[in-house]
Amino acid sequence: MKARRALLYMPGDNWNMINKAITLHVDSICMDMEDGAALNRKAYARATIAKALQELPFGTAEKLARINAVGSGFEQDDISTVLPSHPDGIVIPKIENAGQIEWASQIIETVELANGWPVNSIRILVGVETAKGILNLKEIAAHPRLDALIFGAEDFAANIGATRSKAAWEVMYARSAVVTHAAAYDLQAIDMVFIDFRDTLNLKFEAAQGAAMGFTGKQVIHPNQVGPVQEAFTPSNDAIAYAQRVAETFEAHQAEGAGAYELDGKMIDMPILRNAHKVLERARAAGKI
Repeated sequence: MKARRALLYMPGDNWNMINKAITLHVDSICMDMEDGAALNRKAYARATIAKALQELPFGTAEKLARINAVGSGFEQDDISTVLPSHPDGIVIPKIENAGQIEWASQIIETVELANGWPVNSIRILVGVETAKGILNLKEIAAHPRLDALIFGAEDFAANIGATRSKAAWEVMYARSAVVTHAAAYDLQAIDMVFIDFRDTLNLKFEAAQGAAMGFTGKQVIHPNQVGPVQEAFTPSNDAIAYAQRVAETFEAHQAEGAGAYELDGKMIDMPILRNAHKVLERARAAGKI
């Protein structure tokens, strides 16, 4: 599963912005047919994304396409237009039940088989951004083609009638539910958008908070957000070194028949080891070890 520290949205109808995105060394580029395209630009966005998938050199960046919500009336044309150009994944917003994912999965599998592509080579990432979506997370997260849960705080707050704040307490329950279900089903958890792209200080705080909660990455909407977000979701050199020491010393103590032990004034046991392994996994995904 590809590391997605920063998932960058670009309007699907803007060829220049998509070209800019591929120069940013971002983990995932999501070309958007939903909020990023006006009602009278949906068809143009589909065609532009298909052209970009066919012609542009994305390098190591993951190529994603976000369709409109299931039931919007646009979703069938969206997915049918971009799939033949083989994106790495389809992002579906406002998911509220597993049936909506299965609808897309069946269409994707038909296209994979017709083109001789490996089944499941095109993955699905879903936006969970309504009260119903949060309540149905257990069934949503269990779908086998799913790679990631994406938390949409702005839409969720609007759905429940909450007022957004920088402290984000009004969405904390839903935010925690998303990361918990992602962990339970071995999925990536992508944290909410920070909409004030000029406020780097608070972006760094929110990104660090998301990383501490267990999210594996964050949505970004502006090139200036890429660097701070990637940094927040990449373990520091000190964190990597400590995790390596935990792993090495734990193995040595186990070989001696010892259980929990002390390291640098802290008690080390199995939960600490598991956390160290997660730090090392993220470091490998970021290319730091």
